[in-house]
Amino acid sequence: MGLVKIKTGMQVEIELVDQSGSAEHQKFVIVPDKQADYIHGLLGEGTPLAQALMGKVVGDEVPYLLDDIVSLRILAAQPADVSSTPQAAAQREAEYQKALADLEKRNATAFAASFSGKWGDYDPDGVEEWDKDQKLDQKLSDAKIKRDR
Repeated sequence: MGLVKIKTGMQVEIELVDQSGSAEHQKFVIVPDKQADYIHGLLGEGTPLAQALMGKVVGDEVPYLLDDIVSLRILAAQPADVSSTPQAAAQREAEYQKALADLEKRNATAFAASFSGKWGDYDPDGVEEWDKDQKLDQKLSDAKIKRDR
Protein backbone atom coordinates (compact mmCIF):
# COMPACT_ATOMS: atom_id res chain seq x y z
CA MET A 1 0.00 0.00 0.00
CA GLY A 2 1.43 3.38 -1.04
CA LEU A 3 1.60 6.51 1.03
CA VAL A 4 -1.63 8.50 1.08
CA LYS A 5 -1.23 12.12 0.00
CA ILE A 6 -3.19 14.77 1.86
CA LYS A 7 -6.07 16.27 -0.12
CA THR A 8 -9.50 17.80 0.38
CA GLY A 9 -11.79 15.50 2.36
CA MET A 10 -9.11 14.15 4.68
CA GLN A 11 -8.89 14.34 8.45
CA VAL A 12 -5.40 15.47 9.32
CA GLU A 13 -3.54 15.44 12.62
CA ILE A 14 -0.50 17.71 12.88
CA GLU A 15 1.82 19.42 15.28
CA LEU A 16 2.70 23.08 14.86
CA VAL A 17 6.36 23.37 15.87
CA ASP A 18 7.63 26.71 17.15
CA GLN A 19 11.13 28.19 17.29
CA SER A 20 11.85 26.68 20.70
CA GLY A 21 10.87 23.19 19.49
CA SER A 22 7.59 23.10 21.40
CA ALA A 23 4.67 21.57 19.52
CA GLU A 24 0.95 22.30 19.54
CA HIS A 25 -1.33 19.43 18.48
CA GLN A 26 -4.11 20.17 15.94
CA LYS A 27 -6.72 17.95 14.30
CA PHE A 28 -9.10 19.02 11.52
CA VAL A 29 -10.75 18.02 8.27
CA ILE A 30 -9.76 19.81 5.06
CA VAL A 31 -12.96 20.82 3.26
CA PRO A 32 -13.98 23.07 0.35
CA ASP A 33 -13.81 26.71 1.43
CA LYS A 34 -17.60 27.10 1.41
CA GLN A 35 -17.88 24.41 4.12
CA ALA A 36 -15.02 25.77 6.24
CA ASP A 37 -15.74 26.33 9.92
CA TYR A 38 -12.51 26.16 11.88
CA ILE A 39 -14.26 26.30 15.25
CA HIS A 40 -15.88 22.98 14.34
CA GLY A 41 -12.65 21.47 12.99
CA LEU A 42 -13.27 22.20 9.30
CA LEU A 43 -10.30 23.89 7.60
CA GLY A 44 -10.85 25.47 4.18
CA GLU A 45 -8.73 24.04 1.38
CA GLY A 46 -7.69 27.53 0.28
CA THR A 47 -6.13 28.50 3.61
CA PRO A 48 -2.33 28.80 3.83
CA LEU A 49 -2.25 25.93 6.36
CA ALA A 50 -4.22 23.56 4.11
CA GLN A 51 -2.17 24.61 1.07
CA ALA A 52 1.05 23.79 2.95
CA LEU A 53 -0.29 20.29 3.68
CA MET A 54 -1.72 19.41 0.27
CA GLY A 55 0.16 16.58 -1.42
CA LYS A 56 2.26 15.79 1.65
CA VAL A 57 2.21 12.44 3.50
CA VAL A 58 2.21 11.24 7.10
CA GLY A 59 5.67 11.63 8.61
CA ASP A 60 6.59 14.70 6.56
CA GLU A 61 7.83 17.81 8.34
CA VAL A 62 6.87 20.85 6.28
CA PRO A 63 8.43 24.31 6.64
CA TYR A 64 5.70 26.76 7.69
CA LEU A 65 6.64 30.24 8.82
CA LEU A 66 3.92 32.10 10.71
CA ASP A 67 4.63 34.16 13.81
CA ASP A 68 6.81 31.83 15.93
CA ILE A 69 5.76 28.66 14.06
CA VAL A 70 8.56 27.24 11.91
CA SER A 71 7.21 23.90 10.71
CA LEU A 72 4.33 21.40 10.62
CA ARG A 73 4.73 17.74 11.55
CA ILE A 74 2.13 15.48 9.93
CA LEU A 75 1.12 12.79 12.42
CA ALA A 76 -1.90 11.16 10.76
CA ALA A 77 -4.16 11.50 7.74
CA GLN A 78 -7.21 9.53 6.69
CA PRO A 79 -10.33 10.03 4.60
CA ALA A 80 -13.05 11.79 6.59
CA ASP A 81 -16.81 11.64 6.44
CA VAL A 82 -17.59 15.18 5.34
CA SER A 83 -21.16 14.43 4.29
CA SER A 84 -22.44 15.51 7.70
CA THR A 85 -20.63 18.84 7.82
CA PRO A 86 -22.77 21.78 8.96
CA GLN A 87 -24.11 24.28 6.46
CA ALA A 88 -21.27 26.67 7.25
CA ALA A 89 -21.93 29.02 4.33
CA ALA A 90 -25.60 29.42 5.30
CA GLN A 91 -24.69 29.92 8.95
CA ARG A 92 -22.06 32.53 8.06
CA GLU A 93 -24.59 34.36 5.87
CA ALA A 94 -27.17 34.36 8.70
CA GLU A 95 -24.57 35.67 11.17
CA TYR A 96 -23.50 38.32 8.65
CA GLN A 97 -27.09 39.47 8.13
CA LYS A 98 -27.65 39.65 11.90
CA ALA A 99 -24.45 41.69 12.38
CA LEU A 100 -25.46 43.99 9.53
CA ALA A 101 -28.91 44.56 11.07
CA ASP A 102 -27.31 45.27 14.46
CA LEU A 103 -24.95 47.77 12.84
CA GLU A 104 -27.81 49.51 11.04
CA LYS A 105 -29.69 49.76 14.32
CA ARG A 106 -26.67 51.24 16.14
CA ASN A 107 -26.13 53.75 13.33
CA ALA A 108 -29.80 54.77 13.37
CA THR A 109 -29.75 55.13 17.16
CA ALA A 110 -26.59 57.24 17.04
CA PHE A 111 -28.06 59.42 14.30
CA ALA A 112 -31.36 59.82 16.15
CA ALA A 113 -29.57 60.73 19.38
CA SER A 114 -27.41 63.36 17.69
CA PHE A 115 -29.81 64.91 15.16
CA SER A 116 -31.88 67.98 15.77
CA GLY A 117 -33.80 69.46 12.86
CA LYS A 118 -36.08 72.40 12.35
CA TRP A 119 -39.12 70.04 12.35
CA GLY A 120 -38.16 68.42 15.62
CA ASP A 121 -35.82 65.83 17.02
CA TYR A 122 -35.64 62.17 16.13
CA ASP A 123 -36.68 59.78 18.84
CA PRO A 124 -33.91 57.21 19.50
CA ASP A 125 -36.38 55.13 21.54
CA GLY A 126 -38.43 54.55 18.37
CA VAL A 127 -35.54 52.49 17.01
CA GLU A 128 -36.31 49.83 19.65
CA GLU A 129 -39.21 48.68 17.46
CA TRP A 130 -36.55 47.23 15.17
CA ASP A 131 -35.84 44.53 17.78
CA LYS A 132 -39.22 42.95 17.12
CA ASP A 133 -38.58 42.90 13.39
CA GLN A 134 -35.06 41.50 13.86
CA LYS A 135 -36.29 38.68 16.12
CA LEU A 136 -38.88 37.70 13.51
CA ASP A 137 -36.23 37.85 10.76
CA GLN A 138 -33.88 35.67 12.86
CA LYS A 139 -36.59 33.06 13.42
CA LEU A 140 -37.28 32.94 9.69
CA SER A 141 -33.56 32.64 8.91
CA ASP A 142 -33.09 29.83 11.48
CA ALA A 143 -36.06 27.96 10.03
CA LYS A 144 -34.59 28.27 6.52
CA ILE A 145 -31.20 26.90 7.66
CA LYS A 146 -32.88 23.93 9.37
CA ARG A 147 -35.00 23.30 6.28
CA ASP A 148 -31.94 23.39 3.98
CA ARG A 149 -30.07 20.79 6.04
